[in-house]
Amino acid sequence: MINQVYRLVSARQFEISYKDKSIISEEVVIRPTHLSICAADQRYYTGTRGEEAMKAKLPMSLIHEGVGEVVFDPTGKLDIGTKVVMVPNAPTETDPFIGENYLRSSKFRSSGYDGFMQDYVFLPHDRIIKLPKDMTMEVAAFTELVTIAVHCLTRFEKKAHLRRETFGVWGDGNLGYIVCLLLKKLYPDSKVYIFGKTGYKLNQFSFVDEAIKIDNIPEDLTIDHAIECAGGKGSQYAVEQIIDHINPEGMVCLLGVSEYPIEVNTRMVLEKGLTLLGSSRSGADDFQRTVNIYKEQPEVVNYLSTLIGEVYDVKKLSDVTNAFESDLSNSWGKTIMRWMI
Repeated sequence: MINQVYRLVSARQFEISYKDKSIISEEVVIRPTHLSICAADQRYYTGTRGEEAMKAKLPMSLIHEGVGEVVFDPTGKLDIGTKVVMVPNAPTETDPFIGENYLRSSKFRSSGYDGFMQDYVFLPHDRIIKLPKDMTMEVAAFTELVTIAVHCLTRFEKKAHLRRETFGVWGDGNLGYIVCLLLKKLYPDSKVYIFGKTGYKLNQFSFVDEAIKIDNIPEDLTIDHAIECAGGKGSQYAVEQIIDHINPEGMVCLLGVSEYPIEVNTRMVLEKGLTLLGSSRSGADDFQRTVNIYKEQPEVVNYLSTLIGEVYDVKKLSDVTNAFESDLSNSWGKTIMRWMI
């Protein structure tokens, strides 16, 4: 069959390309229905990813956050119309000690490898997670972002000490919101503090124990563990404050992506015996755990619906451009594309 793929060929310029794809295989054919725009997609779209990266990776189909419906499963395991979330990570090997998302050989959609902006996506069964029938698809669209937080906390659970009375989360954006929400659900007896700089964003965190402005942190406030979700230039200031307020032998989980190196007060890291834990992306197991949380704690989905920003019906390429342009000025929530092209 001929599959249409919608690729970014240069900054702010999409084109349609055609790929001949055989359905005589064990791959499941999925029709994307809802796609979510990520900051990484925007860096490619606007050309701010860097000239070398743009030359090396374009033309490329964007989007790695998405859900769809099964249109054909050659094995018959999945019924036509089954709602699924698509896993963007595509490992080519396994390692007993290194996760699939950290293997240098793994491919990742919309990062040098075509993403989900296609008429149909072809995936093996282990890259597909079945969604609950009553799942809100606009929320499900950004499940990949939720899995990043789930992956981080899964690693934290294996490596951090067991005193978990207080958590601090730095960064009042979408990821910080998700991390705080999961902490409150996974550790209901613990106190969770959100540290941010924007009042109207902090107001969204209604479920935390306290929302604190980063320029007004009480000097005597301490936390057992911290998660940094600030990213960019804010990462350095966030890590600096975390080191000041975290208790000895606490764990600092780093999630915010910074394009440039940041300074870290290693003297205090050593003095307090801190552990810095970096986490990036996620794997199929994280997607399954995330969907299990959706099923077991439906109130999580209700809270996540707060992150639904603008929703665009995409019926032609110009609609994609409009969605990306609008997302650039969206300061809260996720821009969702209903994929009707």
